[in-house]
Amino acid sequence: MKLTIDTAKCSGHARCYAVAPDVFDIDDLGYAMPIDREVTEPLDEDIAAGVAACPERAISVR
Repeated sequence: MKLTIDTAKCSGHARCYAVAPDVFDIDDLGYAMPIDREVTEPLDEDIAAGVAACPERAISVR
């Protein structure tokens, strides 16, 4: 799976990181970044929680 964050939509709420710190990281300004590795199935629930937590709907999964 590949996570993509639309930086134009991300407002820096960091809710994805709050619910799924094993999947998401944040930069110095609080904006979300996907971790720099391929995400595997054991993290499916964390991925879904992070995507659902984003009020801007800036996260997509492929």
